[in-house]
Amino acid sequence: MDTKGYNDLPWRKPVGCPNGSACVEVAALPGGGAAIRDGKNPQGPALVFDAAEWAAFLAGAKAGEFDAPRR
Repeated sequence: MDTKGYNDLPWRKPVGCPNGSACVEVAALPGGGAAIRDGKNPQGPALVFDAAEWAAFLAGAKAGEFDAPRR
């Protein structure tokens, strides 16, 4: 999705991410959803998730569902 209409949102990125680097940025959307974009291309497309999708992703991340397999 194009980020037009989302550019005025307060986008956040990880604290340790230098400016102009390839970090992911996240913006909270009304209703509990979230938009995600590439920090080095802020005018580019964004992924938009509704509240249920975002909650499911966060729950999976907290549960370790996306952790790399151990060797």
